[in-house]
Amino acid sequence: MSTRALPRSGSVVLGREDDADVCVPDASVSRRHATLHLGPPLRVEDLGSSNGTRVRPRHSSAATERLIDVGKGAPARSAAVELSPGDVIYLGAARVILRQKGGERDARKDVIVKDSAMRAVYELAERVARGPINILVLGETGVGKEVLAESIHRASPRASRPLLRLSCVALSESLLESELFGHERGAFTGAVRAKPGLLETAEGGTVFLDEIGELPPSIQAKLLRVIEERKVMRVGGLTPTKIDVRFISATHRNLEAEVSRGAFRQDLYFRLNGVTLTIPPLRERPGEVAALAQLFAERTAKELFPSEASAAGTVPISPAALVGLQRHSWPGNIRELRNVIERAVILANGAPIGLEHLLLSPLADPIQPSHASTLLAHASSTSASTPAAASASASAAPQAPPANAKSVPDGAQRAQDDAGASPTRLRDAMEAHERERIVQALEQCMGNQTRAAALLGISRRTLVERIRVYGLPRPRKA
Repeated sequence: MSTRALPRSGSVVLGREDDADVCVPDASVSRRHATLHLGPPLRVEDLGSSNGTRVRPRHSSAATERLIDVGKGAPARSAAVELSPGDVIYLGAARVILRQKGGERDARKDVIVKDSAMRAVYELAERVARGPINILVLGETGVGKEVLAESIHRASPRASRPLLRLSCVALSESLLESELFGHERGAFTGAVRAKPGLLETAEGGTVFLDEIGELPPSIQAKLLRVIEERKVMRVGGLTPTKIDVRFISATHRNLEAEVSRGAFRQDLYFRLNGVTLTIPPLRERPGEVAALAQLFAERTAKELFPSEASAAGTVPISPAALVGLQRHSWPGNIRELRNVIERAVILANGAPIGLEHLLLSPLADPIQPSHASTLLAHASSTSASTPAAASASASAAPQAPPANAKSVPDGAQRAQDDAGASPTRLRDAMEAHERERIVQALEQCMGNQTRAAALLGISRRTLVERIRVYGLPRPRKA
C-alpha cells in the first residue's frame, strides 16, 4: 500500500500509465481511468474505463457498505459522484482510500471520558489494542460502541491501515455474503466482473462488525471459518484468499442469552469474545452529559453559523437546560443527546440554549407522565432565589434572544410559545413535535422502522410503541 499526498484544489487523473497524476499499477485499471476533482466539493468522474469506477461511502443511512457503480456498464447517472474523506474508490479491482490529513487527531477530541467506569473501559481498551486479540463491545444502542472501536484501531499497530465499518443489520442476507466475501465473475446473475469482498479490502487493518447479533445463521458459519483460517472464499470461487485483519464486534444484545436460545453460534461467540468491553448507558454517567452537550452544540453551531460560531468560541447552555439534560433518562443514549442538542441549536438560532429549546421527548419515561413538569419545577427552583418563589410557568418562559439574533422559524416559535404557557401545554407541544419527527423519520427511511429508530436515537421497540400511541399507520413491509 502506497500513500500519495494530494493538492488542496484542482483535479488529478488516476490511471495505470506512468504519466497519470496518481499511478495505480494494477492490470484492472485503465491507462486513464478516472478523474478526482478536489473541489470543493470532492468528486470522482469515470473516464470511460474498461472495468468501471465504484464508490463505497464510509457512512450511509441506507446500506453502509453498498457499492455504487459510476463507470462503464453502470446505469445512467450524473457524470461525477461526490465523495467524503474515508470513502473508498474502486478502480477495477484496485482501491483508493481518501483520508483527510489530521483526521486522526480531530477524532480524539470527540472522545469525552469523565466517568470512572468509562475511564476503566478505555484504559482496558488501550491495553488490549496493542495485541491481535478479537474484541467484543457490548452496550445499549447509541452508547458509543463505534467510537470505542475507532479508538482501539487508532491505538493499535494497524492504525495506518484501513478501518472497515460494516453494519450487519443494514444489508440483506444475500447481499451481505457477496459484500463480505466478494464474488467471481459469473457467480450469479449480474456479476459481470470479479469483485473483492470487504474483508479483502481491509487487509492489514481492522474490521468493525456492528450489530453482530443480527448476523444470519448461514453467514455466522462462514464468518467463523474466516476467523479460524484467516482465509476468504469468494462466492463462485475455487481458491481461498489469505487475509490479515482484526475483528472488533459490537452488539446491544445479550449474546450469551442468544447462544442459549440457539440464535447465535457458541463457537463464533467464543472466537469473537477474546476480550469483552461493556459501555455503560449514558444515564449511568451523568457527569459526561454536560461536556457531550457542549461538544455537540459547538459542532452544530460551526456547521450552521460558521462566522458566528468562530467569533463566539462556545455556545452557552443555560443552567436550567443543563439540569434538564442531566435529569433526562436518555433511552437513546449519546445518539439521542446529539439529536436533542442539534435541534436546540437550531431553535435557539444564535441565542443561549434554554430549557424551552430542548423539547425533551416524553417517550424517555412513559410511566411518568409528569416528567416534563418535574423538570420545569426543578429548573425554576434552581434559578429562583428561594424554592418558595419558584413556579413551573416562570421556569418555562423562553429566554429573550439578543437583538442581533436571527428570527426563529414559525413552527419552532409556536412550540416555544406553547411551552411558555403551562406544563400541560408544554407536554402537548412536545408530543406534537415528537409525532412530527417520527412521521418524518419514517418517510425519510422509506418505512424501515429499524433505520428510523436509529435516526431518532431510540430503540425500535420504543418507536413501535410510539407509533401505536400516536395512532400512526404501521409501515408495510416491502
